[in-house]
Amino acid sequence: MDFRLTEEQEALRAGARQFARDRIAPVITEHYTNHTFPYEIVRQMGKMGLFGLPFSEEYGGMGGDYFALCLVLEELARVDSSVAITLEAAVSLGAMPIYRFGTEEQKSRWLPKLVRGEALAAFGLTEPGTGSDAGGTTTRAVLDGDEWVINGAKAFITNSGTDITSLVTVTAVTGTRPDGSKELSTIIVPAGTPGFTVAPAYSKVGWSASDTHELHFDDCRVPAENLLGERGRGFAQFLRILDEGRIAIAALSVGLAQGCVDESLRYARERHAFGQAIGSYQAIQFKIADMEMKAHTARLAYYDAAARMLAGEDFKRQAAIAKLYASEIAVDNARAATQVHGGYGFMNEFAVGRFWRDSKILEIGEGTSEVQRMIIARDLGL
Repeated sequence: MDFRLTEEQEALRAGARQFARDRIAPVITEHYTNHTFPYEIVRQMGKMGLFGLPFSEEYGGMGGDYFALCLVLEELARVDSSVAITLEAAVSLGAMPIYRFGTEEQKSRWLPKLVRGEALAAFGLTEPGTGSDAGGTTTRAVLDGDEWVINGAKAFITNSGTDITSLVTVTAVTGTRPDGSKELSTIIVPAGTPGFTVAPAYSKVGWSASDTHELHFDDCRVPAENLLGERGRGFAQFLRILDEGRIAIAALSVGLAQGCVDESLRYARERHAFGQAIGSYQAIQFKIADMEMKAHTARLAYYDAAARMLAGEDFKRQAAIAKLYASEIAVDNARAATQVHGGYGFMNEFAVGRFWRDSKILEIGEGTSEVQRMIIARDLGL
């Protein structure tokens, strides 16, 4: 098995790295501090084709694959996770459900602007009272003639309240199965639909330059043809989307972990104590060596999961392993990098402080660490 990148993949990665350093790094601290959404960066990423990486040219995409998206996410997160999660959620949670399960009319209507980054879409799964227990969904959609009437709420939804948000795909209970269990379906709700309200943005510990809201649906009516995929297949659909998304979150986590190495190396060479650079002391050397080891190993894990996915093989366990390990070592590396920086690691002007705040959510979003362990154990037959 050869995980060396092709020339095209190396060029893509290098381009994303340069963009992150030249375009994101100089402005992200201001956005982060002011909790503002980086529209200008999103526009630039759209022009570069980043939102269209895994989509076919038929809908304006770049004709690439999911691994290409992951390579870019890793490089963006080496500089900032708010921008990286904006791209990740827009592609894997926003546009991908329509690409995977939508009708031709739905794809033609929504995808062109989404893949160009001119519009964003969100995925409404989590609810205020249900997190890991996605099967406990309480949002309901009732078919009334030729319209779905939706009532309920969603929580922690990324890209749901920007000026360019065009739709939210919502999971809802649409009936009861013969065995008495809930029938779950997914429905497209365009932004601005009467009865669809976006609450004020959350005040978050991290990802402060990304967009996250609670959503409310009060007798919200949308056309019956806004059903995404087959009725009653919503649970299976979002499981597929989350399996793929976990590889992307793993890539983002690796980027943050590698960014911690980058910043620690720079600081260890510049900072002097007791007459010499702190990087000359074995305690610092070993700490940074461990950080690099963890980032490298996590990278191999998401490369493996992505390779299996693209080969059409079962990848659920490998995606869970990659997401679990990468998110946990991202937290480890953020803590270690802050320690390397000492008091300066606690200051907002240093990137590692931002990395520290951004890392914890990686163990929670798109499936907690506990959920990943459940998936792995079940796949092992336990």
